[in-house]
Amino acid sequence: MEPRVLSDKNQFPTEEVIFSHIGKSRSLWAQLFDYIYAEHPDFQKEWRYYNDGKSWLLKVTRKKKTVFWLSIYTGTFRIGVYFVERARKAILASALSDDLKEQFRKSDKAASIKGIIVTFKKKQDVEQAKILIGLKLAVK
Repeated sequence: MEPRVLSDKNQFPTEEVIFSHIGKSRSLWAQLFDYIYAEHPDFQKEWRYYNDGKSWLLKVTRKKKTVFWLSIYTGTFRIGVYFVERARKAILASALSDDLKEQFRKSDKAASIKGIIVTFKKKQDVEQAKILIGLKLAVK
């Protein structure tokens, strides 16, 4: 995986800047955010620069709950959705791809929070993100 871009603390990630990095993945970005605006208009987006990772990340929330984190890479973007262990049954019974279920299964057994990462390369990745968002909202 390429290193994250958006590492300049002084350059806020406008759409123009984002699209210059993600290139052809722009259509997947549009599909993801069209879905969010239509189905989850109460989601809030907040870009912040994080010194520990030396890059900008987008935090998407509903009320006080973080739904996912988004990071930008050259030619793509990805989201990370984090779950507590009690979500295991719902995740493994869901329509998520076997690869994403395996990410959850392989995560550190001792970790109290386990992440599932989707890197956007094809239309199916948007569908997987929709399933993850639904799971995140359903798990209490």
